[in-house]
Amino acid sequence: MTDRRDELAANLARVEERITAACAAAGRGREEVTLIVVTKTYPASDVRILSELGVRHVAENRDQDAAPKAAQCSDLPLSWHFVGQLQTNKVRSVVGYADVVQSVDRARLVTALSKEAVRAGREIGCLIQVAFDAGAGGRGERGGVAPEGVEELAGLIAGSPGLRLDGLMTVAPLTGEYAGRQQAVFERLMDLSTDLRRAHPAANMVSAGMSADLEQAVAAGATHVRVGTAVLGVRPRLG
Repeated sequence: MTDRRDELAANLARVEERITAACAAAGRGREEVTLIVVTKTYPASDVRILSELGVRHVAENRDQDAAPKAAQCSDLPLSWHFVGQLQTNKVRSVVGYADVVQSVDRARLVTALSKEAVRAGREIGCLIQVAFDAGAGGRGERGGVAPEGVEELAGLIAGSPGLRLDGLMTVAPLTGEYAGRQQAVFERLMDLSTDLRRAHPAANMVSAGMSADLEQAVAAGATHVRVGTAVLGVRPRLG
């Protein structure tokens, strides 16, 4: 376990250096960017080490992995973010542990989240996942609503009991006009964030960038970066 702690500490320090350098290059303060460590496929023991090393935000993308892990780590001072595509039949479970759902992309999901948040007596932060590979009215390959659908969905979240509209999230697309153009994707997301904040000033969270492209996200203005591999290592293949 000491070896794993040393490995995670070294990886975390390298990521911290990257974020700090990216902030400096962009003329931003380090405190403007929050690191979220994506712990999917890794055990609760890693989450516990990360907490001891000062990590306060962790993310998961599959409820069947996240729910037991969150339960094992319920004594830790962590905020849990759900970042994967979320089916409505998993909403009750996710609302039980997630503080923020970053992948809200359709009205039916908003309705389900609101119902379960009220039932659980919780307030759940919601990010609208924007898909830059989605046609108008459609969803992206990895989930997400087309940019044209953000305004309507934002109004629905803002008016739903038990939910709090926190901002926007994106995953750089693999196909379409923005494929391979992370900087352009993140800059477009920031434009959408500016538009969103005119109607919803408190919705100022912008979650963008991962291990390979966090620098571009910070340069564009992201407030949160989601880093998995660079902290935890290459994930083991499942199956």
